[in-house]
Amino acid sequence: MHSDRLRREFWRLALPMMLSNLSVPLLGMVDTAVVGHLEHPYYLGGVALGGTIFSFLYWGFGFLRMGTTGITAQALGKDDGLQVNATLGRALLLALLLAGILILSRKLVSELAFALLQGSPAAEAQARRYVAIRIFSAPATLINYACIGWFIGLQNTRLPLALMLLANLCNIVLDFWFVWVWHWQVAGVALASVLAEYLGTAVALPLAWRRWRQRPTPAWRQIVQWREWRRLIAVNLHLFVRTLLLLFAFAFFTAQSARLGDVILAANTILLNLQSFMAYVLDSFAHAAEALAGRAKGDGNRILLRRTVRLAAVFSLGFAALFSLTYAVGGHRLIALLTDQEPVRRMAVQFLLWAVILPLISAWSFVLDGVFIGLTRAREMRNVMAVSVLLVYLPAWWWSRPWGNTGLWFAFCAFMAVRSLGMELCRRRLGI
Repeated sequence: MHSDRLRREFWRLALPMMLSNLSVPLLGMVDTAVVGHLEHPYYLGGVALGGTIFSFLYWGFGFLRMGTTGITAQALGKDDGLQVNATLGRALLLALLLAGILILSRKLVSELAFALLQGSPAAEAQARRYVAIRIFSAPATLINYACIGWFIGLQNTRLPLALMLLANLCNIVLDFWFVWVWHWQVAGVALASVLAEYLGTAVALPLAWRRWRQRPTPAWRQIVQWREWRRLIAVNLHLFVRTLLLLFAFAFFTAQSARLGDVILAANTILLNLQSFMAYVLDSFAHAAEALAGRAKGDGNRILLRRTVRLAAVFSLGFAALFSLTYAVGGHRLIALLTDQEPVRRMAVQFLLWAVILPLISAWSFVLDGVFIGLTRAREMRNVMAVSVLLVYLPAWWWSRPWGNTGLWFAFCAFMAVRSLGMELCRRRLGI
């Protein structure tokens, strides 16, 4: 593929995902802003704790999206329409199975989560209300992951854009209505998320069915074929462990923030929202790299693979520098938009420097995550994450505990830096 054509194809895939991804941290910021202007900080702490739990529960099953994308893209590169459709069938079956397990074990999951995340009694009480409602979005959330992953693997990022914008805009509207009009506070935030996810599913399934009918329909025995399930499970298991480790890193950060008090918890939540905003923009380039790298592998086109890596690197690092500059110049204004509680605002500004340097530290890992997902090289992703969390992040936090919140941010940045370095070493070893 010619360089100019590849650039156009890359942007055709990346731009819709950028727009849809931006709606996700925007939703997080709206959740923060909606409860951040209520009378007590523990409302914001409750949403932060509850959101952290569902980061584990739902993002932990994000392998449904990632694994489906890589396998679908490779089947598309081989022009194997039967396997393209069978991949979606397996992903949807797995989504329903996992959602059922989550709902049936919700009490156990809740108690375990709150034993690990020790916030103030007031913040924990609000978080329990959030969890009791939000858990029932599990079937819709996981089905949406499978459908979106399949669409991206088919080189179609406009449908994920439509689905995510619809669901997240609905969520934002319901946030304001339930919290500020009906005064349901944290329960309103949770219910808004549940209803928005089911709306997304109601749209995603008919769209997937239309594209399913354009290719050969696999028989039931082809969908449940053990050889293909074994491949799906192997890829997804590595991604599952990798994602759990990543989410543990964020959950650990939130838990340690909670132990430092409600004001620091609220301030760190705001600063992590700035990081999330940047990450979702850079993830759009990673999504484009997933689709193109997977297709290149299926087609056996190593030149296309290397060009995809270079192109994703240029755009991702450039945007990361832009985010760092924006946070350095206008970060205090963004903080003021998210909360009017002066103690929280002062604390967030005090630690703003960490949010400024994080984009430059973490950008390269986002790029290579996308490439490795497309190649279904999940084992390397798991290993790098394990080293970064277990051998760098936790020891760095333990060593820097006397520094308080500064030590916590130092450990988090060290984790992100080693993650980028580890992925780069794997890339060089694979020669891509």
